[in-house]
Amino acid sequence: MAARNLREIMTQNLATVTLLDNVYEVAVKMKNWDVGVIPVVNEQDDVIGIITDRDIVIRGLAEKKEGSAKVEDVMSKDVILGSPEMKADEAAKIMAKHQIRRLPVVDNGKLVGIVAIGDLAVRNQLETEAGEALAEISETPSRH
Repeated sequence: MAARNLREIMTQNLATVTLLDNVYEVAVKMKNWDVGVIPVVNEQDDVIGIITDRDIVIRGLAEKKEGSAKVEDVMSKDVILGSPEMKADEAAKIMAKHQIRRLPVVDNGKLVGIVAIGDLAVRNQLETEAGEALAEISETPSRH
């Protein structure tokens, strides 16, 4: 089976937030979209961060920040990115190396989708590497 690229397996319809949103608005969007991670984009749709439900708990609630806290104060800024033409096995290796469960996909710097480690494993895009990456990521608390 030929290795698939991320364009074929990424989720394209996704929620985003900007620095103008606050943590409460992010939490509501997570609830409405039934997701635990949302990319943070600027006006040009460039990915400038990512915010997870864990970020809200650890950097928000645990640090006694209110729901009006700025997205910028809670988000992760060191985002690892993929491209639509990246092969699924390459994405799995990157995700395992960086211990992340989700990889935002950008094309010419613009957000076009997101791939979860489960997308790689569930869709059987890889025989062993997605499984290994999933096992490694599941053993260690993730950043995303």
